Amino acid sequence: MKLLGLSVVAGLLSAPALANEVERLYAHKAWVVEGVTFDDGSLACLAEVSDPGESFTIWTFPDNSIRLQFYSEDWDFGEGDTADLEVEIDNRSPWTLTGANLAQNSVLFDLPDLDESVNFIIEVAAGRTLYLRSDDGSDIRSYSLAGSSASISYLVDCGNAISDDGSNPFK
Repeated sequence: MKLLGLSVVAGLLSAPALANEVERLYAHKAWVVEGVTFDDGSLACLAEVSDPGESFTIWTFPDNSIRLQFYSEDWDFGEGDTADLEVEIDNRSPWTLTGANLAQNSVLFDLPDLDESVNFIIEVAAGRTLYLRSDDGSDIRSYSLAGSSASISYLVDCGNAISDDGSNPFK
């Protein structure tokens, strides 16, 4: 996991926290699932698939919110920039990411609804390839989802653990 990407996400979480502790919970193929404790005591879980210099990460938080993060060393966005993007998994209908936040090397998007979030996660777990595209359908990046099924299962377990009672399950 890219520490720079983590600090960018932490900075955008509404609390000015940085990762204090990261615990690897599972790794398979290009996927890793981690539990994160921030220095303010807040918790998050992530499932990330990466290639050198780029990654796709799904973050879950105790309030059951889900954030998508696309990271590339090739990007250098200004602060406060946004873009409308699409994500397509295999040949399914594309998901629209209206107003995705662009910050430094990351594209960040909070899934707006729990039901939609669950459907998106199910598609990721069952998918082979995720395509990030501009709003006109032009390809930006693609990510292999090989190994995503088991990784998403661990992410869900981690998310359930941090949302149950608020105690830190990573200690």
